[in-house]
Amino acid sequence: MSEYVELTGDNFSTEVLESSIPVLVDFWADWCGPCKMIGPFIDQLAAEYEGRIKIGKVNVDMEQDLASKHGISSIPTLMVYQNGNIVNQKAGAMPKPDIEKLFRDFI
Repeated sequence: MSEYVELTGDNFSTEVLESSIPVLVDFWADWCGPCKMIGPFIDQLAAEYEGRIKIGKVNVDMEQDLASKHGISSIPTLMVYQNGNIVNQKAGAMPKPDIEKLFRDFI
């Protein structure tokens, strides 16, 4: 099973903005119930779409500056980046097919 990339202020630019493939970024926290609900879906999608989309996770408690820079006001927030730009985003827990719809048109 493919692992997601743990994103930080140090690697966000390289891993997300400069990525040659689309990136789904999950802004989350350990204490967030809805984040825990979608976590397994994120992991499954990382494996299913390996090589076609990169999955990254930002722990908003550990990376407060990064979360603030991206205007995160509620979690989970999922953002899809392509060619360094946000092309889709949605906040809140959602079923796996809805997460997939966020990025399917960009791969």
